[in-house]
Amino acid sequence: MELSGLVRPSIEAKANLKELRDAVVDIMLDMPVWADAPIEELRDIPLGVLRKNATQRHGVTRWKRGVNLNQMRVSDVDVIDLHPRLLDEEWRPYGAFVLHHEYIHALGFRAHDSTFRALESAWPGRRASKHAREFTELMRRSRADWLWVCATCDTTYPRQKRSRGRYKCRVCSTVLTDRINPDKV
Repeated sequence: MELSGLVRPSIEAKANLKELRDAVVDIMLDMPVWADAPIEELRDIPLGVLRKNATQRHGVTRWKRGVNLNQMRVSDVDVIDLHPRLLDEEWRPYGAFVLHHEYIHALGFRAHDSTFRALESAWPGRRASKHAREFTELMRRSRADWLWVCATCDTTYPRQKRSRGRYKCRVCSTVLTDRINPDKV
């Protein structure tokens, strides 16, 4: 269900996004770091989903056109999109962390600087933030047609194309061999 590059969330996804939004906003309201921030306004930001084949991006804050990026307000956010897999029960805690991350952007913190990271680390579900690499790896493996495999250290690299012996392992510099991804067959 795409319309000019944008993905429309299903009715179920909309319900899950609303539930996730309410949970994250309620938690943020209880966080001392956000005591003076317009947290209730975050409920007015439309939520959507990224394409399901996204592998690197877990969430994105999209601003309205023509917004002065030096004087951003919550009302200047066009939409926050999350990866649809983050709405699955097993990824919901990490999805809440990602939505919190995007809400920090919506509150005017664009750069991933030390201030941003301090606000991000105030999230009470600290273990959820550790799932970023695991989620990325899962998404990459689900999309990969090929696994580039190291015969020496058994490291695998999920990829869309064959290596044809042109690449070496990042760990031990052995030439990688191609294997069809069994998860994709």
